[in-house]
Amino acid sequence: MSLTKLTKLLDIHEQIKKKKTGKPAALAKKLDISERTLYNYIKELRGMGAPILYCPVAESYVYKKDWRFEVLAYLWKYRK
Repeated sequence: MSLTKLTKLLDIHEQIKKKKTGKPAALAKKLDISERTLYNYIKELRGMGAPILYCPVAESYVYKKDWRFEVLAYLWKYRK
């Protein structure tokens, strides 16, 4: 697992916490990744238990309930 990927996941997490992701295309552009990569990262966060929803009214991904990104647990899972 690369540091770049971890950084992108943390960036996505922070934007979701602020409820300021914008539409998927805008968030992907902001993060300098493809929309497909963004969807894969969202899927990965959901696989870690993140209750992520897209709110069309707010035009943002949001957390359905509070969720913490456990960085150390993530790093441990993907250690080499």
